[in-house]
Amino acid sequence: MNKAHFLILLLATLVLSCNSKEEKSTLETSGKINEVAVIIDDQLWNGEIGDSMRNKFAAPVLGLPQEEPVFTLNQYPVKLLEGFMSNSRNIIVIKKEAKSQLRIEKNEFANPQVVVHISGETVQEILDSIQNNDSLIINKIKESEIKILQQKIKGDSLLDVKKIIEKFNVKLTIPVKYKMVLNGKKFLWFKKEITSGNLSLIFYQIPLSSIKDNNKTINRITNIRDSIGRIYIHGAVPHTRMITEPAFSPYLSKTKIYNKETFETKGNWELLHDFMNGPFINYAIVDKPNNRILVIEGFCYAPSKQKRDLMFELEAIIKSVQFLKKK
Repeated sequence: MNKAHFLILLLATLVLSCNSKEEKSTLETSGKINEVAVIIDDQLWNGEIGDSMRNKFAAPVLGLPQEEPVFTLNQYPVKLLEGFMSNSRNIIVIKKEAKSQLRIEKNEFANPQVVVHISGETVQEILDSIQNNDSLIINKIKESEIKILQQKIKGDSLLDVKKIIEKFNVKLTIPVKYKMVLNGKKFLWFKKEITSGNLSLIFYQIPLSSIKDNNKTINRITNIRDSIGRIYIHGAVPHTRMITEPAFSPYLSKTKIYNKETFETKGNWELLHDFMNGPFINYAIVDKPNNRILVIEGFCYAPSKQKRDLMFELEAIIKSVQFLKKK
């Protein structure tokens, strides 16, 4: 082969390589919500490492009445990473090799995507890496899934949130399938009908001093939501109302929404003197400029369905809230 032919072939190879990279970067991801492809060889998956992954990433979701995993894990051998699995939305790659690392990449093979690389020379090194970084990995994947779901919702027909803006001076991205079922003085209730059940979003505000950050916070939040149920949320049967299920202790944590300190409460509700129940997620957002706490809660009634992804939809909607400037 003479020099001219070699240069032409090299140039063609480089062009094909660049085009291939461009196509790879624009590849769209696939997969269901809260699904994670775990790229790991069978020998490691069937041992301590696989057990650790299942214990951490498929642990039961807090606040649901039945056990459902945080993520649905699907395991594939490492050789499949170069094939069709590279377009999965969430990927955790685990390899036993000389280089010990934990690396989180965005959109490495496709878009949008989170890819976590975990490797170590020994099984113990890999186990330590999983143990020390499980919360970080879970949060990164959940944040990505929330954003993806919010973008999907934006692409649907959206609810006119004029009532929410007028009453609370905030706006959210809510699908049009949610219909307003109750408009109180400082309360709004929207409901979406689904097969054999429904999803609900409620809004209300309370004085800033109503909730303090101390060892009584969870009891205070529970008492407030029970009082809201007494006033506004009743069943079809007389003398029924929503309460926080007393046999199930709610989970309290702190987070930030729209850069505001927020109390996140997860638990179960039930209808007093009736048989209806389900999970709820309650966000009490501390809004100091407006001297109030804005509470946005999502709850669902879906007795014959898995509830993890239904509650995740409500969480994504609530976390889309934007506080508007005073007029």
